[in-house]
Amino acid sequence: MQGAAAGPAVEQGVRVTLADPGLRTRSPGEEFAWAMGGVPAAEDRVVPFRAHLPAVFPLFATRPRYAVRHLLKSASVPDRRVPYVHEPPARTRAAAGTSYRSTPEGAFVPRLEQAELTDLTVSVPLPRGLLDEPALLASFVDYRVLVRLSVVENETLLHGSEDKAIPGLLTLPESRQGRLGANLAEDLTGAAAEVEETGGSCDGIVVHPFTYWELVKTGTLDLLARAGVTISRTRMIPRDRVLLGDFRAAATLLVPDVAALALRRGVGPDGGDVVQATTRVGLAVHLPQHFLLLTRD
Repeated sequence: MQGAAAGPAVEQGVRVTLADPGLRTRSPGEEFAWAMGGVPAAEDRVVPFRAHLPAVFPLFATRPRYAVRHLLKSASVPDRRVPYVHEPPARTRAAAGTSYRSTPEGAFVPRLEQAELTDLTVSVPLPRGLLDEPALLASFVDYRVLVRLSVVENETLLHGSEDKAIPGLLTLPESRQGRLGANLAEDLTGAAAEVEETGGSCDGIVVHPFTYWELVKTGTLDLLARAGVTISRTRMIPRDRVLLGDFRAAATLLVPDVAALALRRGVGPDGGDVVQATTRVGLAVHLPQHFLLLTRD
């Protein structure tokens, strides 16, 4: 699913110049379908974009479901290693006092780190005959291929990339841990307050869909929303875990706007063609102690 930032995922095959590579007026699917016109039967074709493809999945604009990416602040960066400031924890277990010197962040020592970029990739079998239906092909790419790439992005942000360029938010060695018990509302509000002991503000929570709908049923979701907490639900987090944090202060999603959609010939599970979507990202973790992972025993 992931490859090196300079890897071949967006380079191999005949490249096509687009009318709208920044996706200001047309969708990725529309641009891809236009580029497939007259493609020879045995030819791979690569359509590059200056965009972050998960961000343009159409349904994100019309329904309030948040990916993990939506909890983070993002930064447009050049296509290379990115310097950032990292502040490792010092006294994350100690409660803050009533003076700055007694707070945990009073002992943080900032240092400069470098974040790597990596490619997130997903391949989806292309139904036979779909290349001959441009409007249907565009819709398939926009609604079925891009949503899969968003799932890969959720997985990578939570568990890390295979090449270790992106650290998983669920496995940060310097994050804090807690217990998830029977009273979900009480555990979450207590943990949200605990997040703020390191100087952050709990602005986001990642839960499994089963946990999310439990929060809906009990009315806790509305209470958290009124407190300014955004909930991301994804199957990529185990049902027995909940991740809370000051996401916007703790980490930055790095977006160099390097992406591509590609037609790959004969590599599908039945020997057919596939559509391959690739987008390049990085993650700078500034304050891992601003994350708190609750786990049910």
